[in-house]
Amino acid sequence: MNAAAAIRLDDLTLGYDRHPAIHHLSGSFGPGSLTAVVGPNGAGKTTLLKAIVGLLRPLAGRIDLGAVRRDQIAYLPQQADIDRSFPISVLDTVQLGHWGRIGVFGRISPAMRAAAANALDAVGLTGFEQRPIGSLSAGQFQRVLFARTLLQDCPVILLDEPFTAIDAHTAQDLLALVHRWHGEQRTIVMVSHDLEQVRGHFPQTLLVAREQIGWGPTPEILTAVNLQRAGAMLERWKQNPEICGRSAA
Repeated sequence: MNAAAAIRLDDLTLGYDRHPAIHHLSGSFGPGSLTAVVGPNGAGKTTLLKAIVGLLRPLAGRIDLGAVRRDQIAYLPQQADIDRSFPISVLDTVQLGHWGRIGVFGRISPAMRAAAANALDAVGLTGFEQRPIGSLSAGQFQRVLFARTLLQDCPVILLDEPFTAIDAHTAQDLLALVHRWHGEQRTIVMVSHDLEQVRGHFPQTLLVAREQIGWGPTPEILTAVNLQRAGAMLERWKQNPEICGRSAA
């Protein structure tokens, strides 16, 4: 796969009804980079991913995707945002990864079914094809979501807390997939709360606390001083922050 273009943020402010959730971000996720987005709870990390994928419009500033189209971005939200009560099988859920190529009324070909089976095998779920997703454990369901992401075959992958509430063995297996994607020169951005995992596996880090604390090589960003600054900055924010004057235009 050819490396994706850089995703650039230019004085980006995001929020709801002009109340900023995160503001004045500037920097870029380089082509083929592997970046963790970290910060305290409520720091705006999920909001940033939603804006990159196009689910939230900026209040100010801009997101430049370069040569990448939004339909070339795979987005894996937090499990808590996904309704698992819908009666759909594991195989059908994975095959949704083909949706971007076949559309709503397209047909799944035998080759596409085989690709879905291969993706399930890659995440260790061969034999689970007809199981309803509601019957799966959190770890098994996360494997299904990673299999669907495999099928999407996108140059940019956004992952929001993918290792929360799953067992250590599953986390290691799925982290190996993240490294596989990185080796294929895909641009990967992952929100994480596990700083030790970030230090061990992610070369780049963006540290935010409603504002940008630091963005660059992980050892330079995840310092005690920066982490203390992030915690203190978030504490100063009100529950309902005032309208950002620079986003009022």
